[in-house]
Parts: sequence; C-alpha cells; structure tokens
Amino acid sequence: MAIFRRQLLAMAALFPLLAAGPARAEPTTLTYWVAWDPLQAEAKAAQAAIAEFETANPDIKVKTQVIAYDALHDKLVTALAGGDAPDIAWGLSEWFGEFNKMGVLADLSAHAKAWPDLGALYPNVVRNLTIDGKLRALPNYLGLRALLYHADMLKAAGIEAPPKSWDELVQTSAAIQAKTGKPGFGIVGKGARAPQEFITYLGQNGVEIAKRMPDGKYRNTWAEAPEELERATGVLALYGRLLSVKAIPPQSANWGWEDEDTNFALGQYAMVMNGSWMKGRIDQHPVTMRDVAVAPPPAGRTAATFFEIAPLYLFNGKHVDATWKLATFLLSRDVQAKVFPDRSPRSDVTGDPVWGKPFTDLVPVGIAFPPIVLGSIPRDMETALGRVLLKGEKPAAVATWLAQAINKSLKRSGQLSE
Repeated sequence: MAIFRRQLLAMAALFPLLAAGPARAEPTTLTYWVAWDPLQAEAKAAQAAIAEFETANPDIKVKTQVIAYDALHDKLVTALAGGDAPDIAWGLSEWFGEFNKMGVLADLSAHAKAWPDLGALYPNVVRNLTIDGKLRALPNYLGLRALLYHADMLKAAGIEAPPKSWDELVQTSAAIQAKTGKPGFGIVGKGARAPQEFITYLGQNGVEIAKRMPDGKYRNTWAEAPEELERATGVLALYGRLLSVKAIPPQSANWGWEDEDTNFALGQYAMVMNGSWMKGRIDQHPVTMRDVAVAPPPAGRTAATFFEIAPLYLFNGKHVDATWKLATFLLSRDVQAKVFPDRSPRSDVTGDPVWGKPFTDLVPVGIAFPPIVLGSIPRDMETALGRVLLKGEKPAAVATWLAQAINKSLKRSGQLSE
C-alpha cells in the first residue's frame, strides 16, 4: 500500500510537466540601432514591418533603440570597442571604411549567394558595399542628389529649362539673380553635406580624392598627375565663379544642411543639389514648394552625382543568421515599398514620379566616398571650400594643399600607399 501511494505521488508530481509539454527555448533577441524619427511615416511603417517579422518568426525578437545620427557613430565605435555592439544598425556610408578596417563587419558573402533577391539590388550599390570580394554590409536606403529647382523662378528670369552643364549653371544662376534679385543656386560650406557636394563636382570633373593602389592601400595622386590637379582646381574654381557672379548667397559658405534645405523650401533661391527627402517640406511650405521640379545635376566632364548608400551594418556575433533574416526581410520589396518608396536600393521600387524615379534614375552615375577611414578628410574638404569662398585664396594653391592634407590623413590611419 505504501509503495502504491508513493507511485501515485510521483505520477502527480510529473503530471504538470507532462501537461506543459517540452520546454521551449528562449527566443533570440536582436538589438537594432536606428536613426529614424519615430513621428515620421517611414518609421511607423518600419515598426509595423518589424512587428510583422516577429509574428512570422516567433523565435526572434527585435529590440530597437533610436539614436540620432549625430550621436550614432561615436556610440557605435564605443560599443564595438567594448564588445557590446548591437547586432545590426543604421549608419552612413562615410563610416564603411572605418568599420571594415576595425574588422567588426560580418562577411555576408555566403548568405548573399543564397538570397534570391540579391539581383533586385542595383549592381553598383552591391559593388560599393563589397571589399576584396566580400559583401560587408547591406543597403538601407539611398540618398541620391538631383537638381531641384523652382520652375516659377526660372520662368521669371526667362529661362525655359534647367541647366545641363557647369557653364549653364553659372549663367542661369547669374541671370536669375539679375532678374529676380534672388540668388540662382544654393550650396553648403559647413557640415557633413559640404564634402558630399564637393565630391559630386570632383566626380563630374573626373577626379577622385583617393585611388586604390596595387598594394591595396590608397593615395591622392593629384600632385603626381598634373591633369588631375588641374581638374581638382577646376572644381574649386567653380565655387569661386558662382560666388563672384553672385549666383550663390555669400552667407552659404557658412551654411549647413538645415540652412540649405530651409532656404530652398522658402524660395530664397532657385536651384539646389538635394535629395528626395525634400518632399517632406511640401506640407510645411505648400505655397513656396508647389513649383519645385527635379532634373539631373548639371554635368562637368561627365555625369555624376553623390551616391549616399546608407548601409545596414551587420556586426560579427553569435546572431548573424537571425540578423541576416531580419535585414533581408527589411529589404524585401513589400517592406521597401512601404518604408523607403522613393529611395529604395531595389531597382523594382522606383516610387513617386517626381520624388522617386527622377532620383533612382541617377543610380548608374552615382559616386561614393572610397572605402577608407576618412579621418580628417571631410573636414579638410570643408576647409578647402572655406579657403576659396571666405578667404579668396587661389583654387590651384588650395587644391595642392588639399591633396597633401588627404595623404596626411591616410598616413595617420595606416592606409597611405607610399
């Protein structure tokens, strides 16, 4: 009797465990650092997409943390150095070479070969995120630049079409200023966008800030190649010409991106090199933005525009497979059409006929910073603009100085080809 009773008690103790079934593994939690504005439509669409992903993948949870771009780089570097990095993060293309040199980016090549949607990405987007044959990041969105212009201001100056060349840009801008009293063109001289605009004009004039050499390192070769120095000088001279004929506001030498965007949205000048994000200014300034149209950038020797590939950085760690699953879900056609309809890296998502397709049509002529640790180079480029626009220095002397400054920065980061 006692034995039977003990057996019953043992069975009773096991019953809750049997009823509960086998123990389930805890879901994998992915940390995802983003720089979206939670109040904007794209952020709400992205959050809805992540919730959909979690429903379809109950073994994966996504923990997002919103960090402004101004703080994101330093926070990532600190976390990476301390071994506390997120699994995946938004980022800027200017950080790509730095993170690659740190050895923190996951090699996505094997995953990409098995991904059926890889061919939907623009080929030069994939090339720009590939180093030594290894895919080191995925694209999040594109920030291509086109020529935005106030059609009414051009019409008031008797101009029928936007400029197609540098000479036409200078002439058109000067004519608008003479007829309307407002500058024809706007630039930035300070902040992150200044070197982005600068590199556009360098690319249009067929010159690079740093070339990859046979040893795998980089070098600015303007000093060794007189034709390259002449072309770089021509870019700085273009800025000087625009200032001398009052085609640009003199105060724009001190403008950052906020000044450039706001003053164009208010109709304070006629044309600007800018991105599709300016669509968001229509609701704020419906009257002054109603006549805005989009055209390809005026070309120098060749057509080119800044190709801001904002990457999704996937970092080395134990969750690379799950992170890849999340990243490629975010890059699916349906999600991209909802989150980044006008600036998707997918060729099958072209977006709005005004604020989408005219920009993505420029992908083939997009140029980006080389995959180097940029170090002081963006600040040196900004300084070069200031020396021409604010101090009136000779473009040739400034171009020579900039070439030396770029190589000094490359040497400090151990990337200079001697």
